[in-house]
Amino acid sequence: MGASMRYLSQRYSMPYDIGKAVLTDIGTEELAHLEIVATIVHQLTRNLTPEEIEASGFGPYYIDHTTGIWPQAAGGVPFNACEFQSKGDPITDLFEDLAAEQKARSTYDNILRVVKDPEVCDPIRFLRKREIIHFQRFGEALRNVQEHLDSRNFYAFNPAFDKSQNMPVNS
Repeated sequence: MGASMRYLSQRYSMPYDIGKAVLTDIGTEELAHLEIVATIVHQLTRNLTPEEIEASGFGPYYIDHTTGIWPQAAGGVPFNACEFQSKGDPITDLFEDLAAEQKARSTYDNILRVVKDPEVCDPIRFLRKREIIHFQRFGEALRNVQEHLDSRNFYAFNPAFDKSQNMPVNS
């Protein structure tokens, strides 16, 4: 959910069509990832007995949400808008996106280390592969943004806001 909101929010300040397209495509795809993860959680929890709920540590969640899907981190922190960033600077945002994709891949790696159920692992492997592809596409979008800038100093100005590339450069 955070990735989708991040990318779809960032697309508005992206000054270049290639970057807008990448952010739109990946942001939309991330909504499908949310659906895949929510389905896995639902399938794993829908038939739990009260004893299984308590033994698994799922009790506090169950008390508040039964087995409904309510997005939160593994540590129990609920999703909110603080979970994603949109700075309005294409360089900053794309580096944020690259990091987000790497963190998602690492999370999927960790899931695959502890979960052995093929009905969980197979879709997680699929999602992991998509994170790698997203990382690559964001790298390509970053290269495209950099090609529009003064290659001697990519960070001299914000191309989404400062329209002139002749902005003063601080040393």
